[in-house]
Formats: sequence, C-alpha cells, structure tokens
Amino acid sequence: MYNISKVADEQANVGEGPLWDDESQVLYWADIRSGRLFEFNPSTGENKTIYSGIYVGGFSKNSFGGLTLGTWNGVLLWESDRKKRWIHQGTFKGEKLQFNDCIAAPDGSFLAGTFYPSNVLGYEKTGKLYRFFPNGDVEIISENHGCSNGMGFSPDLNYFYHSDPSKGKIVRHSYNTETNEIGQAEEWYEHNDEGGPDGMTVDSEGFLWSCRWSGSCVARFDPNGKLDTVIELPVPNVTSCTFGGSDLKTLFITTARMGMTEEELNNNPLAGSVFAYNASIKGKPDFKFGS
Repeated sequence: MYNISKVADEQANVGEGPLWDDESQVLYWADIRSGRLFEFNPSTGENKTIYSGIYVGGFSKNSFGGLTLGTWNGVLLWESDRKKRWIHQGTFKGEKLQFNDCIAAPDGSFLAGTFYPSNVLGYEKTGKLYRFFPNGDVEIISENHGCSNGMGFSPDLNYFYHSDPSKGKIVRHSYNTETNEIGQAEEWYEHNDEGGPDGMTVDSEGFLWSCRWSGSCVARFDPNGKLDTVIELPVPNVTSCTFGGSDLKTLFITTARMGMTEEELNNNPLAGSVFAYNASIKGKPDFKFGS
C-alpha cells in the first residue's frame, strides 16, 4: 500500500469534484448523491458542510468570488445560500442540464458534462459536454457520452482531456491558446482491465492521474498514454482526484459507496471517504470561471 491516509469520512454516496483553493488552503468536494458540498481544512482536520441542496456534480472557483456549481438543474453562481444566481437553469435546447463533472477552462469558461443514470430517471439517455461562457453564451463540445466525466488540461495548454467510464475511454482534444477553441476528440487511452476511468487531474509534468471506478486505484499515465504508476486504495470505487496542499504535492482522492451491498460495505468500511496521497510530483493550480 502506498502512503495513503484517510482525511475525511462522510460516508459519501458518490464523493466527487475535489477542488483545491490555493488562496484559502482548503479543499472543496461534493457528494453528488446527497446534495452536499464540503470544505476540508488540512491544517485543522475539520471537514464541514457548506452547502446542502440540489445535487452538485462539479464546480470551479470564480474570479469574482465564490464557486460556479454544475448542478442537476443547471449552472449556479454560489457564494452562500443568501448570495447565489443562476447563469443557466433547467434546460438547453430542450435537454435537461444534469451535470456530473465540471472544470474551468483557461479562458474563464466553464466546461460541464451531463449524465442521466437510468436508476434515477427510469430511462436511458446519453450525455453531452457543454461549455458556458461568462457572457451567457453556451456551446456543445461533444455528444453521445454514457457519462461525461474526468477533465483536465495539459500544462502547455495544447490539450484538453475528457473521460467516459461507460466506454472505458479517455480522449484528447487539441486546444488553441489564441482562439480558445477546443478541437475534435482523438482516442488517447482505452481501458480493458478492471473498472473504468472516472475523474482525473493532470500534474505539472503533463502526466494524467485517472481514478478507476471498480478498480480500487488511481493510475498515472505519461503524456503518450503509457501507464507509469498505480496507487492502490482500500476501497473499490475511486471517483476523482486533485493536487493540493501548500506545495501542491498532496493528491486528494474522493471515493464512493453507492451501489455496494451490505456485505461489500462491511468489507470496505472506508468507502465514501476522502484520502490523501503524499506525492513527489507537483500538481498545478486550477483555472477560475470568469477570469
């Protein structure tokens, strides 16, 4: 077992979207299936609920304060329950905006992918990857995803990565730093082993860290898609990760307990916890919406 420690235990149904706030030195993360958003402070060990409401799939910081939340009812600018504003609520072109994973792009736009679980809605529906701009414009980047998931940018900003665990694939889009255009997807990695690629982050060396649902690990790949390292965890469903800490060398990892039987939960009591891995590699700061 690698140098892994449990840092928060909220028995999350689906822990997701970890985001490090370099200014406040705290970690934000969510439980998608309970509508809770948390703030974890590594210096005190305190993990507190800061939001409870509509399910939140992912989020980013805002250049003007607060967070942009990708919820199951659209995109919400949120600072507190008394200070919030929808930038796009409900639907887009007749499609329900129910988000699973989100990230801010270098130009200050907000990338948000939809997911429509049949066990919640009662019907099968594919997701899309949307892009929301500060001026209110919306565009669709890609379609026909079983689950639009795990996103990240290469350090040189030449590429944008995107996962779909239902297809077992991670794709790579070109990114134009002058026009901020996201190009067509090219297949970058296909997973044929246990589990599927879920959330991710990209480190300062350009290596991609991909969490594996039903795979009990985080896998690190080089920029060419070659497996470099596997970090094992004591739970089956590993959902997402991000670098944080004062030196950006702590990998925070979220996990899930949803869908597990009572016996499986008894055998995996740490499922739904947040873990920290002490890495020798440095991450990179996240972008902000509106910047």
